[in-house]
Amino acid sequence: MPSKSAGIIAYRRRRKLEVLLVHPGGPFWRNKDLGAWSIPKGEYADEEGADIAARREFAEELGLELSGPLTALGQVKQRGGKLVTAFAAELDLDVRSVRSNTFEMEWPPRSGQRQTFPEVDRAEWFTLEAARERINAGQRPLLDRLAQLAGDEER
Repeated sequence: MPSKSAGIIAYRRRRKLEVLLVHPGGPFWRNKDLGAWSIPKGEYADEEGADIAARREFAEELGLELSGPLTALGQVKQRGGKLVTAFAAELDLDVRSVRSNTFEMEWPPRSGQRQTFPEVDRAEWFTLEAARERINAGQRPLLDRLAQLAGDEER
């Protein structure tokens, strides 16, 4: 059975619709850009609701508790088979205030040394056009759904 993740696309209206994407932390992602960004999301078990998991992951990856309403954007399947259930929330967030959880791993490989890295090393606002270039390809349909929901002509 494929793993399941839930996440939230935060969006704001400036001159154009903008979406908040996060870049994964850790040494494997350090020099990757196009296709490496994601919506803030994480895995959840069957007994936890997708909306609850999405709020939890948003808080863990950005350091911000989101209490406002969520709008369902449905589900997409990423290349590796992971199912991602997404929600949209309109809000404005100063990316300089982002504080992510951390994880620990052996680094460098086979060194016996453990290092701590942020789960998310940065978050940025992107126009839909720029987001389509940077987001994981499996999550691109979520941007189209958000554009339709928000009535954005940039689709």
